[in-house]
Amino acid sequence: MSLIPASISSAMADRAKILGTLETLAIGVAGGLLFLWLNLPGGLISGAMAAVGFAALAGRPVIMPAILTQSVLVLLGITLGSLVSRQLIQHMSAYPLTIGLLALATFCSTFGSSFYLQRVHGWDQTSALLAGSPGALSQITMLAAEKGADVAAIAVVQTMRVIILTAALPLLLALTGIAPTAPAEVTSLTASPLELAVLAAAAVGVALLLRLAKFPASWMFGAMIASAALHGTGLIEGGLPPWMRGVALVGIGAVIGTRFARIKKSTLLSHINAGLGSFAVAILISAIFVTVIMLTTHVRFADVVVAFAPGAMDAMLALALTLHIDPIFVGAHHLSRFVFVSITTPGIVHLFGRPQEDVDD
Repeated sequence: MSLIPASISSAMADRAKILGTLETLAIGVAGGLLFLWLNLPGGLISGAMAAVGFAALAGRPVIMPAILTQSVLVLLGITLGSLVSRQLIQHMSAYPLTIGLLALATFCSTFGSSFYLQRVHGWDQTSALLAGSPGALSQITMLAAEKGADVAAIAVVQTMRVIILTAALPLLLALTGIAPTAPAEVTSLTASPLELAVLAAAAVGVALLLRLAKFPASWMFGAMIASAALHGTGLIEGGLPPWMRGVALVGIGAVIGTRFARIKKSTLLSHINAGLGSFAVAILISAIFVTVIMLTTHVRFADVVVAFAPGAMDAMLALALTLHIDPIFVGAHHLSRFVFVSITTPGIVHLFGRPQEDVDD
């Protein structure tokens, strides 16, 4: 029986959580500003992610409470929605073709990565299939636990994919001259205090409705839909102040970085080769489909690259924002991937994974 009263123990836990959150934010801001000062593409996101990730691996108690994460996603959604214009939807006719190819790419990437993990690293079928499935990490983790798969190994592979893409994709696009090295201004106008209040209320309202409907990534997409409707109809012209956009970008980077806090260093080191190898296979398969799209459509190369990148939906949309890439196109494709993975992965695991009785042996 504990000698510390419950009230004191709870207060100590709350204090530790607050201090951990403040430390995480300070580390994220420092990393983001450093990368921004170095003029690295996507600096605020990748800098915050790298700094918080290293801190997590060093054993620091990095944490981003749910309320902060949700606030960051709402700010990100509002900013993305403010980019809506007629020019951004001019490629709408290409969406059915590219979304269909994305579904096929996801299917091929899942089985390609799974084959690699089984043949090269000796993984079981179920764990390999779940690790190879791009996106929808929370659903994949729950399914892994239910099927008796190696949850820790799957988490390492999935997390490494997101981290590498978030850090490397901006550099790749900038070095090849496909995207600008410095973040482009989202809008020259800042909404009035009243307009900002309307934006915030509409964003939270739609996000809550989507959350009740169990819509994926409801906080970000709800805010994005509300902001897009208000800006697309001309009811509101300005966007968030630059400092708020900066907060959203640093925040999402910090959220990604905290994923390392849930992984033991020994677990990470034991599966790092599997993560790198399966990532290479997934990228190679995605590159083939990107090439097909570039040969058959008129969609911008940078848009297709980010839309087909097998990374987390929130991270890829944040990169679309910082790299001046069409967020509507990217959002439509990553949402489609999320839905496709969520619907098909249980069936794929049931058909091609280990039988349940083998898992329990």
